[in-house]
Parts: sequence; C-alpha cells; structure tokens
Amino acid sequence: MQQQQRLFLELSYNGTNYHGWQIQPNAVTVQEVLDKALSTLFRAKVETVGCGRTDTGVHASQFFAHFDLEAEDLLDQRFPQYLNSLNALLPFDIAVKRLFRVASNAHARFDATQRSYEYHIHHQKNPFKHNFSWLMKDDLDTDAMNLAASLLFQYTDFSCFSKSHTQVFTNNCKITRAEWVVTNDGLIFHVSADRFLRNMVRAIVGTLVEIGRGKAAVESIHQIIESKDRSNAGTSVPACGLYLTKIEYPYL
Repeated sequence: MQQQQRLFLELSYNGTNYHGWQIQPNAVTVQEVLDKALSTLFRAKVETVGCGRTDTGVHASQFFAHFDLEAEDLLDQRFPQYLNSLNALLPFDIAVKRLFRVASNAHARFDATQRSYEYHIHHQKNPFKHNFSWLMKDDLDTDAMNLAASLLFQYTDFSCFSKSHTQVFTNNCKITRAEWVVTNDGLIFHVSADRFLRNMVRAIVGTLVEIGRGKAAVESIHQIIESKDRSNAGTSVPACGLYLTKIEYPYL
C-alpha cells in the first residue's frame, strides 16, 4: 500500500487573468490551473488547499498551498526536477518557488499565524504599472491617513470592512501593522494581521483614501468601525493594486 504524504508549495502569481485563487464554476482560477498541472506531473488527481483566497485580479508575491500525494518513489533529491517540470507546465503568470514535505497534519490555511498585504498607488500614468497599481491622481494627506490607520489597532471586530454574506464564524482580526509608505512615484499601504475578512484590505484602503482626500475626518474611523456596517466604510479600491506578500507559519 502506498504511503500518503503531505507536501507544501510556495508560489507567486500575477492575478490579472484569474478570477481569484479558489476554484469556481465557469471561471478560470489560479487553483484550477495549479491543480491541473500537479495532476499532470504526478499522474494522479491532485487537489490543493490554499492559505487563503484572493479576489479577481489580486496578486500574490507569496502564497502557500498543501496537497496530499500517494507515492512510494517520492524522493527528496527529485524535488528540484519536480519543481522545474511543474513550472514548465504552468503559464507565465504562475511560478512555483518551493516544494517540500511537511507533517501529515500541517495545514496551509489553518496553521498560518500572520498574513501581510500591500496596496500600491501611483500618481502619474505609467504603462508599466497598468494592472499592478491603482492610478490615483488626487493629492492625499498621508499624515492623516497614517493617523487614521493607527486607530485600527484599537479594534478587533472589523465587520464594517467585510464583504456581506460571508460564511465566517467571527469578524474579529488582530491587526499588527497598518502603515502608508511614500515611494518615488506613489504610496504603498502595508497591513498585517492574524487573519483577514473578504474584501477587508480594499475596504480599509478605500476608507483611508477618503480621509486622505479630506472627505472624511480622521476620527470618523471610530464611528465607521463601531457601526459594524459595511455601507459606512469607503468604497473598495480596484483589485489591481493589492498583493498578498507574506504568510507566516510556526514551523517555517
């Protein structure tokens, strides 16, 4: 009888051509393309479990997934070969960086202790940033945006930033970083937490941008969060500027 083994994959992807990570009917997703490539490589049906889900058009510079494989001849010295073969099977916009063994109970989603995102904004038209950053020509008060972002640390219930009708047990998250950094041609918002709700980062950015435009006061963050009402927060910003950048595990 063949022994079942659990493997982790570290990958990155350009989300422009995909309807997010998670498999769904009548739409091409990163998970679907990856599962097909893995099934071809190992000549067996492979179904991955991702560290989370990303929406249509969102990118990931670091993403993890696990899968189980029944194989007697799965040798560590062949892993570089497997990696090369897998990348050859995948399209240009998905790249697998690592393939490695983990314990049989390791879980890409539930074992993650922290996740980090970046949201990119640029101020002048740039063809090389199209689909990779949000073109925002308005002048923004970054000091006000950072002051408002710092108020997020006072809360754990972020229902106001969550997409409606999501199937989760709690809307509580512990944010450990929320900071705008000025770049040569724009801004990057860095945010880290133990978990995120669907659409949460894009809703937070949309709310902070309204404050940066002067259309809302810094202190309005308190009322928005305490209302637990999505309609009180800002509009979700475009997906193209959002990147999942880091996933942390206690054993990696």
